[in-house]
Amino acid sequence: MSDTLLNTINNPIDLRTLSENQLPQLAQELRSFIIDIISRKGGHLGASLGVVELTVALHYVFNTPEDQLVWDVGHQAYVHKILTERKEVFHTNRELNGISGFPKRSESIYDTFGVGHSSTSISAALGMAMASLLKGEIEKQHIALIGDASIASGMAFEGLNHAGVTDANLLVILNDNAIGIDPSIGALKDYLTAVKEGKNPRQNNIIKSLNFDYSGPIDGHDLPKLIAELKRLKKIKGPKFLHVTTTKGKGLQLAEEDQVRYHAPGKFEAKTGKIYPKNEDGLPPKFQDVFGHTLVELAKQNEKIIGITPAMPTGSSMKYMMDAFPKRAFDVGIAEQHAVTLAAGMATQGMVVFCNVYSTFLQRAYDQVIHDVALQKLPVIFCLDRAGLVGEDGATHHGAFDIAYLNCIPDLIIMAPKDEMELRNCMYTAQLGLEKPIAIRYPRGRGETKDWQKPFEKIEIGKAKKLKSGTKIAVLSTGIMATNVEKAIANCSNSEKVAHYHFPFIKPIDENTLLEISNTYEHIITIEDGVIIGGFGSSVNKYIIDKKSPLSILNLGIPDDFIEHGSVEELQQICKIDVKNIINQLNILLQL
Repeated sequence: MSDTLLNTINNPIDLRTLSENQLPQLAQELRSFIIDIISRKGGHLGASLGVVELTVALHYVFNTPEDQLVWDVGHQAYVHKILTERKEVFHTNRELNGISGFPKRSESIYDTFGVGHSSTSISAALGMAMASLLKGEIEKQHIALIGDASIASGMAFEGLNHAGVTDANLLVILNDNAIGIDPSIGALKDYLTAVKEGKNPRQNNIIKSLNFDYSGPIDGHDLPKLIAELKRLKKIKGPKFLHVTTTKGKGLQLAEEDQVRYHAPGKFEAKTGKIYPKNEDGLPPKFQDVFGHTLVELAKQNEKIIGITPAMPTGSSMKYMMDAFPKRAFDVGIAEQHAVTLAAGMATQGMVVFCNVYSTFLQRAYDQVIHDVALQKLPVIFCLDRAGLVGEDGATHHGAFDIAYLNCIPDLIIMAPKDEMELRNCMYTAQLGLEKPIAIRYPRGRGETKDWQKPFEKIEIGKAKKLKSGTKIAVLSTGIMATNVEKAIANCSNSEKVAHYHFPFIKPIDENTLLEISNTYEHIITIEDGVIIGGFGSSVNKYIIDKKSPLSILNLGIPDDFIEHGSVEELQQICKIDVKNIINQLNILLQL
């Protein structure tokens, strides 16, 4: 790379020393750089390839970091990171102790706002712009870059609605590529498509109606046009809106042709883009696929079953039901609040609704879970995908808080199956006519069992299971932590003294089994892949304290901290819920 333009660029100040006619070459070098590293290391590919020219133009025209650039979600920020003093460490992207896969304020002064969830950029940039006005910084620029999938979310509209009646120096750039992770959906997407095709008269412009100075759509891969338009907009005060059209995966043919698969394709051949085949024969299934296939099975038996997902049909495997029953399965876009209340509305009419939401994204619909579902005792079935530690996506995406934030809601059942068969049976039991809402949490990735498609069995609500007898220590696990516990007990000293209880129900918790445990053992260890505060262990603690039991209790789980990115195995070690640490804790207690 010694003779490339990119080798001379460490920050936007260096970038601005180039002539405009050098920028297309730099853009090509940036694409090659990203493709080379992501092909070997993995990461989010398509989104960043689609905004190479746009990112170069933004840093070339605006005086970043003095002018403030706010990204939305951040999948597309790799070019930004490379141009802002992180080129030499970009290969550590998403690795333990490496740079984050998303913009992060503590990582760089160029990352003006931490992101990972969608639709926050307009509100954040507007807040910055309004603060700048109050401080008299009238020349300062504030740019929010948001995708067509994210702008359809309610929060983005709230930001647009407010910005349109301010004097804030705000530029909203719509990166319109007609896709988020899956293809964008909804009436707004249809409107934007019509605008791009010249079918909508300009006087009927939604954005203009909100008092924005609207321009576009323009080709987001045409650097001269982008730079000219950004320079023009830089001189205009007040709220402005630029509609830019791009192609996700631009510059890598296979990524352009299969944009869903190449959002985060894993490792691939850099020259051709061909994804290296994975030998998955004989491997246990992903929990997501167990959910998807089981839902189709149940839907065949129960015509009242409905599936809902907010913008994650592929990732959640809701796509299987969308293919099998297209009139009974719905992708509602990036709209978690709407998804939950839509499910509640359907439940009032007797429908059996499986609302599949990533654990980290259900946080965005917390009021709806309480007010629209639980308060009315509506039997919505929440399937919380990616519960627990998710790995390289880091703190913005870990499903760390769902047990704690759901545990305090009255009339809500919380289930955490330990394996694929139990997930199937949780789903089967949930659709049999429960009169309360239920949340079923399960992790990202593969389970442990190959032979999982067994006949359905009804699960007794609120019942724990003794998996192993013992005499001195009782280990109480919930969810997939049962696997780590089983491995740890098998490798500790005096394992005959260690009992293991699995609690598939965190709420209601099995008090009869807790009474048995409190009368039998000297020590209790609880373990969960969620935060300790307010979690499963907290519920056990409350029962033991209320009974005034002299038992010692050790709670293992995610500590009171935000866990960063790394492999799941590495993060389990940090949280001390890995097999080795459990063995150490058992051996310490066995020696007492």
